[in-house]
Amino acid sequence: MAQSKSPDSLKAPDPVRQVAFHDLLVAARKTVLKDGLHDALSTVDPKAVKKEISQYVPAEAQKILAKAGVRDEEVFPTPTVLRERPTLVGYYRLLLGVSRKSFYTSESGMRPFEKMEDRGVISDRAEQLLPEFCQEMAKVLAELIARLSPEVTQRDVEELPLLTLGCQFQGSNNNRIGQAATVDVFLSIKEIVKGHVIQDGAQKIVVKNSAGRIVHISLAADPDVRIEEEFGDDLRKKVAIEIKGGTDRSNAHNRAGEAEKSHQKARQLGFRDFWTVIAKKGLDLQVLRSESPTTNSWFDVAHVLGRDGADWDDFKSRVAGEVGIPLN
Repeated sequence: MAQSKSPDSLKAPDPVRQVAFHDLLVAARKTVLKDGLHDALSTVDPKAVKKEISQYVPAEAQKILAKAGVRDEEVFPTPTVLRERPTLVGYYRLLLGVSRKSFYTSESGMRPFEKMEDRGVISDRAEQLLPEFCQEMAKVLAELIARLSPEVTQRDVEELPLLTLGCQFQGSNNNRIGQAATVDVFLSIKEIVKGHVIQDGAQKIVVKNSAGRIVHISLAADPDVRIEEEFGDDLRKKVAIEIKGGTDRSNAHNRAGEAEKSHQKARQLGFRDFWTVIAKKGLDLQVLRSESPTTNSWFDVAHVLGRDGADWDDFKSRVAGEVGIPLN
């Protein structure tokens, strides 16, 4: 008879992937989950939202939510809210429980809204279709809450999106996790400069600062994010930002080394300031600095993605200072 393994042979899996998922989760809270929705609702005109709810949402669905103590806006999209925070298209998609692949198809007609979720950008076509989008989503979301048994609760609204979001994360490989972190950092920068944007694109934000100067913030490669200021006919290269979204401690120094290579290229291009956004927790910052001596500012990626914590406060202040705008 075969002998069972001794306890000494047991080995639990490493938590590195779940740590990476947590970074994506804290970013999602500000873009496609409830925190982001409530941030948007705190700044929009409630009268405009209420008018749109009455226009798009069936009365019976409003009664169900009122009985459950759930705000209509937590279930049903409105043009006013989506214009304020375009990434919230993803919130309503997740609440419906539909994958990105199934949602953004030519058959569904939803492709114009994909950049809203991914990059926070509303194209002319998406703007034109927003009322129709809200009307169509209201139909299926009303059916969703009507069919839930027992009746819908606040907890259902909070947790149902996480089921689909978890599957979405699980399907991500390391490269996609890193790319998602880069885009989410770019979105966090967009939030910092929001009141000063004169041109908003998927890859570039153009800002007019307090002195009337034009600043370009670009999502690129080598470096991941560039902050450049117009000076005559040229762009003065101010800040190069490298974003390393991995969380495996054993590879942290490799990621710092990759940041160093990118920063060296950025220095050759004429950049003067070099920032690295990386998972810092549990790591020796002195060792990281030895791997990337060109980096002169380090920020914890979890703080920046979650838009909370000491490194987020520092990052926000530094971005505002380099762009030349007041810190909100």
